[in-house]
Amino acid sequence: MGVSDLAYGVYERRLARRLRPDRLPHHVGAIVDGNRRWAKGAGARFEDGYQAGADKISEFADWCDSLGVEIVTLWLLSTDNLQRDPAELDSILAAVEALMERLAEEGRWPISVIGNLDMLPAESAARMKHLADSTSGVGGMRVNICVGYGGRQELTDAMRSLLLDEATKGRSLGDVAATLEVDDIAEHLYTKGQPDPDLLIRTSGEQRLSGFLLWQSVHSEFYFSDALWPAFRRVDFLRAMRSYAARERRFGQ
Repeated sequence: MGVSDLAYGVYERRLARRLRPDRLPHHVGAIVDGNRRWAKGAGARFEDGYQAGADKISEFADWCDSLGVEIVTLWLLSTDNLQRDPAELDSILAAVEALMERLAEEGRWPISVIGNLDMLPAESAARMKHLADSTSGVGGMRVNICVGYGGRQELTDAMRSLLLDEATKGRSLGDVAATLEVDDIAEHLYTKGQPDPDLLIRTSGEQRLSGFLLWQSVHSEFYFSDALWPAFRRVDFLRAMRSYAARERRFGQ
């Protein structure tokens, strides 16, 4: 271990000690960006980048669990990503499935799949759903895996689901419009029944949300890290927690 590693270890432990549990987020979301750029910079194949990114997710979940985070929501595959080269898309899906299989076998956390699975290859979607269902009886921190996810797609699906439900009750569009409330839409989101995220993290230096949890993030705090996702370290995570803990949340007031 080099001098720099020792220094980072000391700094990391100091950061962790100074975090107040009552100031930490309950729900953390992450846009895990930068896998391809990390692979390119390392002279590796893009497949290796996605695998490294999947491995980092296991670490990230451990970090969150150790601090008492109750829900982690990770965006792995967007609806835009579905338009990528088939070979690259297959690599992403394979990495996601392998990750979910590993998490399910460990049996530490319940897993949910968040997104429009109808947009994925049928075999892959079925496997992900099966793996998520296999953890339904597991306790502990919830891990949401977002695949085939887009903020606009989620709102479109939510409104479609709401209108279909109301139609089965014999209600007209006019009736629905006259009584529609915010909570009515929230009940049809992919994350229904879960609290909104307190903190959203994006890696790779990009400073935008790209539609991630578009509805749910209205009162979230944001943290942008320059680190590419596979290179995101625990010390980077702790810095995000420190930044969140230092903020005064106003919830729009």
